[in-house]
Amino acid sequence: MPQDLSAVPWPVRTARLSLRPATADDADAIWQLRRKPGVDEWLSHTVGERDAYVARVRAPDRLALTLVVELDGRVIGDLMLQIEDSWAQDDPERPRQAVLGWVLDPEHGGQGYATEAVAELLRISFEDLGLRRVRAVCFADNEPSWRLMERLGMRREEHSVRDALHRSRGWIDGLTYALLDDEWRGRPIG
Repeated sequence: MPQDLSAVPWPVRTARLSLRPATADDADAIWQLRRKPGVDEWLSHTVGERDAYVARVRAPDRLALTLVVELDGRVIGDLMLQIEDSWAQDDPERPRQAVLGWVLDPEHGGQGYATEAVAELLRISFEDLGLRRVRAVCFADNEPSWRLMERLGMRREEHSVRDALHRSRGWIDGLTYALLDDEWRGRPIG
């Protein structure tokens, strides 16, 4: 099975959205989205000034992990798909898992767009890339994020106590969710 995003026929369309790899031209739209009030509350790093952030997004290593979510041709979110090696005793060269992340414009919240986009990212991970496990992490206080994971059938694997340093809340709990390919394939449809 292919293990990199170049094997996926982009753009990928859902009922309402289009997903595609980010380009350097998307950096400003991503910055505009991430600097909105409330969005950067749960990011792992501060957004900061435009030029520095845009340069960080345009870095080849970062672009290789980033997908944009478009609604009617407009960027309304971004996704991260970081494919990584599993802890394995055989075939350690073949990546078999990934870490997922997401950001959605709050103006488009409550309409199921995040669920639709992340569900498609899971499908891409398991069906197109042949991965066997995906996981995602969040601050425990970020209820919309962990509720999304649960809605998509991800299982809570870890609740770690005060392991995450939040820039305004101090040390707070973190959560890790995961999903295996056979769990994805065995989920109820509809």
